[in-house]
Amino acid sequence: MRALDAARLAFALILLSPTAYAAEPAHDIKGLYLMTDYPAVTVRPGTTTNVSLRLQDYGLAPERYQLSVTGVPSGWTATLLGGGQPVGAAMPAPDGSVALQLRLDVPAGSDLSAHTLTVKAEGQGTNAELPIAVSLAKELPAKLTVKSSLPSLRGSPKSNFDYTLSIKNDSGRNLVASFAAEAPANFETSFTEAYGTQELSSIPIDAGQSKDVKLKVRPPTTVDAGHFPVKVTVKAQDASASTELALDIVGEPQLQISGRDGLLSARAVAGKQSSIPIVVTNTGTAPAENIALAGTAPSGWKVTFEPATIDRLVPGKDSEVQALLTPSDKSLAGDYQANIRAASKGETASSQFRITVGTSTVWGLAGAGVIGVALLLMLGAVARFGRR
Repeated sequence: MRALDAARLAFALILLSPTAYAAEPAHDIKGLYLMTDYPAVTVRPGTTTNVSLRLQDYGLAPERYQLSVTGVPSGWTATLLGGGQPVGAAMPAPDGSVALQLRLDVPAGSDLSAHTLTVKAEGQGTNAELPIAVSLAKELPAKLTVKSSLPSLRGSPKSNFDYTLSIKNDSGRNLVASFAAEAPANFETSFTEAYGTQELSSIPIDAGQSKDVKLKVRPPTTVDAGHFPVKVTVKAQDASASTELALDIVGEPQLQISGRDGLLSARAVAGKQSSIPIVVTNTGTAPAENIALAGTAPSGWKVTFEPATIDRLVPGKDSEVQALLTPSDKSLAGDYQANIRAASKGETASSQFRITVGTSTVWGLAGAGVIGVALLLMLGAVARFGRR
């Protein structure tokens, strides 16, 4: 009884085991077959087309099968390929397949009537055939599309505006696409590789494929704020496509420095503070905020400003500040250079001022006294020694 119970338990476990259902289901197919995913194709005269095939063995012993193609029109070339090489026979393993290709070379000028070619595999009593319908069609016109992921960009007149363009060849043949950009006057445009700096005027694109190029637009630094359109046109043979891009240029301050009435010169006295009027002008298209003044002068000189900062200067307006300049008390009379600068959020301006330094009146009187004493001493000496 124990042996019988054990046998029953083992049989039950086999029935309940998941692997009992994992066995490959049996099928009734047996024999040799030639198959393809596309038994009917359309070819353009003057082109070459490859049709993928499979020679499938179901439950047969290994055998060598001779391969051939019949029904090939005059002037056409039909070649069976295996592994990229022309082949004349194949031997699939049992329940295995061999990948093949039928290469068709159709001459230009062929009539547009349909044809049926038959691929055959012949063995010792086992054969397989596959008819393939081939239609001829005239060449379709070329077709291009061009798109930009970011068609509108915003920046200042000093910005570089970079657009990435995707150009797609929707034709059935390879094309060389050329491109051009229409931009406002004095705007510079150039096309480069998508991930490089080499400038381009055209690019080859395979049938059905896309390629990216980069368009760089540089506006003139003097341009006013505004909205500016740019049109890109792509051409290849009888096809063309275009897309509209845009630049939104925001205003930017531009500073200039001069003296009152445009003078860039002033006078000062060694060791004494002089007040020199400085005029800061905003010739840009946006307000300048927090303009800081600074100056550079010869060693030992002191330069400060009153006020030291201009809070806000709108376009087309100017503001006057006082540069408080003190030459060194050891400065000799003559001309010196002082550099005055203004800076506001990346915008800077500077001007060179000529400072003519004169000596103090006190030192002039002292010098005159010294000269007078020297003259008196010389006259006394002449009078004394002259009597002898």
